[in-house]
Amino acid sequence: MYRGLLGRKLGMSSLFSPEGHQVPVTVLEVGPCVVTQVKTQATDGYNALQVGFMEKRENRVNKPLQGHFRKSGGQACAFLREISVDDPSGYTLGQTLTVDMFQVGECVDISGISKGRGFSGVVKRWGFHGGGGAHGSMFHRAPGSVGCSATPSKIIKGRKMPGHYGNRRVTVRNLEIVDIRPEQHLMIVKGAVPGCRSGLVEVQKPKFGQ
Repeated sequence: MYRGLLGRKLGMSSLFSPEGHQVPVTVLEVGPCVVTQVKTQATDGYNALQVGFMEKRENRVNKPLQGHFRKSGGQACAFLREISVDDPSGYTLGQTLTVDMFQVGECVDISGISKGRGFSGVVKRWGFHGGGGAHGSMFHRAPGSVGCSATPSKIIKGRKMPGHYGNRRVTVRNLEIVDIRPEQHLMIVKGAVPGCRSGLVEVQKPKFGQ
């Protein structure tokens, strides 16, 4: 059984539970994904499936990728990723994988690239409280003392400092699936998902216990 699929984030909304509670949800378009390559232990040293997501015009793909896509049916894809699989012998090139592998009520791990926020200070980047805001205060959003005294007379690696914030791979684990609409390739999960609208996400079976 393959562990996950590719998709994209459509945006956030909210639903009402049968008890009348408002639940914040994220709507995802998951699949369909096309198997573009089957990797086995004998040929590649590990078992995996290379899958493609979202159709792309062939004239927007370079020649090597055009030949690669012709082996799996000729349809070019905008994104290519590998997903782990226990036994790849049950899959063929060009096979379509859909959201039917998931069920309502189970949990999934979702990975994506978080929104880039550029160079940020410690208050925004790390949640520092900052100094007092009263009149006369000269310490508002600065990080404060970060160095050592005489020994070792340097800033220790890993210190929380201002710097580039966001635009990195983030995984949110054990998000509950609220609803699945296979005819529209939609999955609705409870809570927030990393990334911007239309951003690529990877939806996988949970790595750790629910």
